[in-house]
Amino acid sequence: MPCTDFPARLRACADLQIPEVRESAGRHEYDGVVQDLSPAGVRAGLTALGQGPPPSDSFDAAYLAAVEAGLGAMLGEFEDHRRNPIWHIANLDLACYDRTYAPAEERDRARRQHLAAWPDAVDAAVESLDRVPQPVARALVTAASGLLPASVRAAESDPVAVAATAAHERFVAHLHRAGERGPSDATLGAAALSRMLGAGEAMQVDLGSLAEAADAERDRLRALLNEACARLDRQTAPRLVVERLLRDYPSTPEQIYSEARVLIAETTAFTIGAGILADPGGECLVGPAPESRRWAMAMMSWAAPYEADAPSWYHVTPPDPSWPHSEREDWLAVFSRTTLPAITVHEVTPGHYAHGRRRRLLTSDVRRAFRSVAFTEGWAHYVEELFIDEGFRDGDPRYAIGAAIEALIRVTRLAVSIGIHTGAYDVVEGAKRFAADAFLRGSAARAEAERATFDPTYGRYTWGKLVIRQLQGQARAAWGADYSHLRFHDSLLGLGAPPLGLVSEAVRVG
Repeated sequence: MPCTDFPARLRACADLQIPEVRESAGRHEYDGVVQDLSPAGVRAGLTALGQGPPPSDSFDAAYLAAVEAGLGAMLGEFEDHRRNPIWHIANLDLACYDRTYAPAEERDRARRQHLAAWPDAVDAAVESLDRVPQPVARALVTAASGLLPASVRAAESDPVAVAATAAHERFVAHLHRAGERGPSDATLGAAALSRMLGAGEAMQVDLGSLAEAADAERDRLRALLNEACARLDRQTAPRLVVERLLRDYPSTPEQIYSEARVLIAETTAFTIGAGILADPGGECLVGPAPESRRWAMAMMSWAAPYEADAPSWYHVTPPDPSWPHSEREDWLAVFSRTTLPAITVHEVTPGHYAHGRRRRLLTSDVRRAFRSVAFTEGWAHYVEELFIDEGFRDGDPRYAIGAAIEALIRVTRLAVSIGIHTGAYDVVEGAKRFAADAFLRGSAARAEAERATFDPTYGRYTWGKLVIRQLQGQARAAWGADYSHLRFHDSLLGLGAPPLGLVSEAVRVG
């Protein structure tokens, strides 16, 4: 079903990213609809980009042009839907119907309609996915395998379920074949990575300068970490302090969820009291990530701008029960009592959840419907360190240590992404860098390095943070004594989740 109340230019962008606008923006006219990701279907969608008059607001026009440029680069220039199964996994994913944005009967109908379209979507996926590198296929087989709910697999008398199960088996088998026979090299090359990063952000990206910025930021973060460790224990080397702290973690996923709920209340109260943001309101629940989304360790599924209000979900990925005990322990250590507070600040308040609440207040269709992931992740990462600056927990150095560890993971993503896609690293070397620079171990380090193969722009967390911090300095200089965090953040989030190249508008209009 088309997005009928959008102008043609917005509709063309929405039609090329149906899973994103359905869930992140809440455009539920796309419920039950799969995107045609066949080569011909994508080509047809691309021909509609840029057709029709631009928005009357000049900022919205520039914003939309960046969205169009990003889609044109990813699906047109690079045909990423032919090398990267993540497009097709998102297209098949039924987890978007789990949140209570509508009555259960309505969501169940949409889920069934979506499931009935799986055979056609898998046909398109198998046709398109003819360039999948072995490392990419292997990294995503588990996520693809998790797409089929157990209830569907068990419904042997339901023809829709039977057809969907068969289609799912074909899709997973195709990825297994790609994992055995595809190109061994997942490297994009410097020019392609630079273009992928910048096209949708209204920016030109110099990877050399960005790599230098990543190294400088790593060094700054290590100094911050060392200082915080010294405040906690001057007699012990920082790495040993960190290792000791990371061994203190909830022993089960249920304990992680319980402690996260307490942290949400604490970080929300601090956000309001410190004048970082106004009360976001709403409700945020905590629970395990859907199986299809367990390639990431934690994530937010928010009540979207076009939906009626409903609870959002802070999802945490539990360790796979089939893993050896040591690997499950390595994974749980990611959610230590030192790092879980910063993860919660990032995912909930004043991070993604609070950002999602602000997007609900916007009136511009461009700003409500489309978002820069670099800005979205950059904002959530920026506020983690802001909590240090504002003295969260009365300056308890353990929060600063946890925030620094999380930041070191994000800056290592930037370095590893550039390394892998310029040919300097492979996945094994990337995992070693996560272990050396970001304190990750075993399966957690490996998972982070593998993510670079199918999510090559995942260094955008640090990139977005650095852009926002630079803009904050410009706002302080321009506004002088009239600067406040609340003024700056209100102006910035009033832009939605804008392309990084356009964020200076916040200082002009603020």
